[in-house]
Amino acid sequence: MKATEIKKGIYWVGAIDWNLRNFHGYLTQRGSTYNAYLIIDEKITLVDSVKSYLTDEMLKRISTIIDPSKIDTIICNHVEMDHSGAIPKIVELNPAAKVYASPKGVSGLKAHYKKDWNFVEVKSGDVINLGKRNLHFLLTPMVHWPDNMVAYLAEDKILFSNDAFGQHLASSERFDDEYPLDIIMEEARKYYANIVLPYSSQVVKALDDALKLDIEVIANSHGIIWRKHIPEIIREYRDWSSNTLDKKVLIVYDTMWGSTEKIANAIYDAFEQKGYRIYKYCLQDNHISDIMTEVLNAEYVCVGSPTLNKSILPSVAGFLTYLQGLSPKNRKTILFGSYGWAKQNIKEMERYMTESEFQIVHTVNVNYIPGEEELLAIRNEVLEKI
Repeated sequence: MKATEIKKGIYWVGAIDWNLRNFHGYLTQRGSTYNAYLIIDEKITLVDSVKSYLTDEMLKRISTIIDPSKIDTIICNHVEMDHSGAIPKIVELNPAAKVYASPKGVSGLKAHYKKDWNFVEVKSGDVINLGKRNLHFLLTPMVHWPDNMVAYLAEDKILFSNDAFGQHLASSERFDDEYPLDIIMEEARKYYANIVLPYSSQVVKALDDALKLDIEVIANSHGIIWRKHIPEIIREYRDWSSNTLDKKVLIVYDTMWGSTEKIANAIYDAFEQKGYRIYKYCLQDNHISDIMTEVLNAEYVCVGSPTLNKSILPSVAGFLTYLQGLSPKNRKTILFGSYGWAKQNIKEMERYMTESEFQIVHTVNVNYIPGEEELLAIRNEVLEKI
């Protein structure tokens, strides 16, 4: 349980969650880390913490550097419990410790832990002196909670970036030049698509403010720390937050007896003829968070379901609920499916997509089983619409 030195006197002291596989609906096949950082100065400062059940792991790492009871300054960039879960223990060890957070962060910590700690509210532009170093604060509300903020250690050029630039990725390696960059980027993209996407306009502002700083290290709250490939991840964040779309289509569906799948294949043929990159996902075999990663830059998200009991299949309803919450903008859709005696499937999917502000380009609904001529007609109709 060793700490990792980032720069002289500044350490990663977080915890590795090797077995995490679900993060409130987001499939985390590679686990995660909860990154906490210890600054050794006149004020012994802890930036963020870990989930409560990994508190002992964090304390063991801190103990390789200093007695944890000597921590007198705690920075809480984000209230969510994967960031703040170990703070109660740190305050228990040193009740006089000051807990710095945004105004909404202070109220959030009180609501979570029912304690009146030695809170200090900070706002954008505030600076605290740690001794030889100065820690600057920038509030970044709704990236991705109202309380969010980041902290910048000016003398060492470290941005403690909170959830921004993170990835759910468990690893004994700490830095981006120690781990395959393609995997880091894959997980960063998935993280953005499943957590940060609804707040892209706020990300743009936060990027503009934060990137005025001279940054040599991005010390994020999850996954690998950035020190070599900072320009690459910033470029990707600018691209993702600008809602840049490719000539790409997702065909997402579930099927009972194969009819909806046959329609999905006909739609596939039409988009293939038009030169689109195509990703086809049956919800029986693909997790919604993996699908959402590809939504990030897709022009079309086509969705299909048969009617089930005057509605749609639960898997499709779950996907559409998840999609609606993440709120991708300026997308198009084709809705399709099959039915026996009730045509409610399309109506229900239209409700979701209208509320999600998707442009509905075309709908296809087939009674029972489509024949070859009908499938050819569907393909030709879609060709005309896209």
